[in-house]
Amino acid sequence: MRDFHFPGRSAVMATNGMCATSTPLAAEVAVDILRKGGNAMDAAIAGSVLLGICEPASTGIGGDCFALVSPAGSNDVLAFNGSGRAPAGANAADLRARGLEAVPIFGVEAVTIPGAIDGFCTLSERYGNLGIADSLAPVIHYAEEGIPVGPRSAFDWQQTQGNLQGHGRRHYLKDGKPLVKGDIFRAPGQAEVLRRVAAQGRDAFYTGEIAEDMVATLQAIGGTHTLEDFAATAGNDTTPIGGTYKGAELLEHPPNGQGATAILMLNILNHFDIASMDPFGVERTHIEAEAAKLAYDARDRLIADPDTTARTEHMLSLKTAEKLAALIDPKRAMAAAAPLTEAVHKDTVYLTVVDKDGMAVSMIYSIFHAFGSGIASDKFGILMQNRGGGFTLKEGHPNEMLGGKRPMHTIIPGMVRRDGRVEMPFGVMGGHYQPNGHARVLSNIEDFGMDPQAALDAPRSFIEDGELKLERGYSDAVKQGLADLGHNVVVPAMPIGGAQAIRIHASGVLEGASDPRKDGAAIGY
Repeated sequence: MRDFHFPGRSAVMATNGMCATSTPLAAEVAVDILRKGGNAMDAAIAGSVLLGICEPASTGIGGDCFALVSPAGSNDVLAFNGSGRAPAGANAADLRARGLEAVPIFGVEAVTIPGAIDGFCTLSERYGNLGIADSLAPVIHYAEEGIPVGPRSAFDWQQTQGNLQGHGRRHYLKDGKPLVKGDIFRAPGQAEVLRRVAAQGRDAFYTGEIAEDMVATLQAIGGTHTLEDFAATAGNDTTPIGGTYKGAELLEHPPNGQGATAILMLNILNHFDIASMDPFGVERTHIEAEAAKLAYDARDRLIADPDTTARTEHMLSLKTAEKLAALIDPKRAMAAAAPLTEAVHKDTVYLTVVDKDGMAVSMIYSIFHAFGSGIASDKFGILMQNRGGGFTLKEGHPNEMLGGKRPMHTIIPGMVRRDGRVEMPFGVMGGHYQPNGHARVLSNIEDFGMDPQAALDAPRSFIEDGELKLERGYSDAVKQGLADLGHNVVVPAMPIGGAQAIRIHASGVLEGASDPRKDGAAIGY
């Protein structure tokens, strides 16, 4: 229980249904869908797509999605991969021939085909009660009428406006300047796109005028993208992967997502008595940072499109974790891994919904970097993701860029099951940070007995690019102690990630938690 003398957030408790996400309006729209007879999937789609209007720097219909779903009346967990592929004409050899060592993050070469709309339409048809038109109706309304810009969205707009280029500046700036808190953001082009998808389904997006708008925009700046690339887009069912930490079974989406990294990291941490450590002290922070270095190094070597190659079994092996844990020196930081060319960043939205019948949805949706590639389609203003930056140009690497291939993906929805019962859909935004964030949240709960809101509120650390980033919640003594172990300690300008969770108690009571690092809320009824 939190100390009520201090500012903070209480858990949100409800029995009939709940949504937790990073903007209150999206959570409210999702709950309204539940009240009208929709289920958790109908609500999750409505809330997720609306987040693209509330937080356009973080997500949008030009991006990808992944979902974990536990159907009503079941403790099974199913997975769906709604990530798009590189255009058929993409080839790492062509980029190497131009002298490039990495995919240009804000170049047309980084734009992969958006998979989210196909994913939402497929998930709606398969799991929803209402249909895609009902889920999109409130989004169409707000895209047309406009949404007041929230504080965190305004901050992101100001910080990342430079990523926008070409038509992107026309559609997402106001008189050439970023929108500020309280400005009204309208997206009439997206409203029209969603109106057509509501009426005609996914084909309205991937064929005809909308696809032609995206393809023409991309080809005009040198893209190899074709109408055939868009028409061929299709998500697919996958099988979740899992691992156990203390009493909790963590279920993750398999590659091309990086969920196996979180499981490997927790398997490494299992070799240390984390519960005996100060949760915000030197020892725990050091061990977690070293485990992250090792788990992420494995990720960068192994995770790729599973149609090509991905040694998931090796990452999930307890023997692998045992060997890696033995490399950790509790008294000294190991040298940072050499910088890799695969691009990683921190812009994503996450949403979870649980309905009165017990269906749980863990949904994540992103355009990768802030404002994606910065490239928006001319007529409809669809921001194109730059997920191709997740490829490497290294010849022979399992994640080498190739036409029709999916890149290594950072976004991962999570689900916790305990004693065979689905207990908590959750997710941590933050691109590269997400596996570390899953491990940190679960360790906060299992090792230190925190409730979900406290586990999300707690200060975070993250080792990245040779820097151990500590949020301001860490004491100066801890910072110095970590520096003495050899860490390059910095306080980042922005908070580390963001998270949402809903704990499903055995009684059926829902306990929602929403990260204060975002504008969001958990809302239930």
